[in-house]
Amino acid sequence: MTGTRVGARPRARADSRAAGTGPRRRRRARPAALAVPSLLMVAAGLLLTAGGLLVQSGRAPAATQRTVVLTMYHTHFLPAVVRVKPGTTVRFVLRNTDPIDHEFIVGDDAVHRRHRVGRDQHHHGEVPGEISVPAGTVASTSFRFDRPGRFAYACHLPGHEAYGMVGTVEVG
Repeated sequence: MTGTRVGARPRARADSRAAGTGPRRRRRARPAALAVPSLLMVAAGLLLTAGGLLVQSGRAPAATQRTVVLTMYHTHFLPAVVRVKPGTTVRFVLRNTDPIDHEFIVGDDAVHRRHRVGRDQHHHGEVPGEISVPAGTVASTSFRFDRPGRFAYACHLPGHEAYGMVGTVEVG
């Protein structure tokens, strides 16, 4: 046992490994190579969690705006039904093609009860969703629909509502 150290590898085996024919050593994974995929997975998990929390927070969707053109024709509104999502502010552009004056009032039942017995002959647009539209003119008013439901729009000038000058905004 001269010239041989304890635990030393035999030379033939070392030579075979260098030649690529002997048993191979397992490579150890580099810490940096493992860290990058791990960090990516953690980041993806955090993003998914944050997204889920936003969805579950119950916050109303961002307010939206929409323009709806309504034509007053033969003492009717065209279209007679408008559909919007809650939180939408609608700008109503009202085209009165009739030879007589009309008004546009949108709101819940209480608003319409008040206008059916009210004495206001003209609405100048100070109140959102309420405006007079003289014959052959165009006017506009805006109204925000905050909650789901059905809201009527009507002309409350004498006889107009009874003749069918009503429409509906469906919010949902």
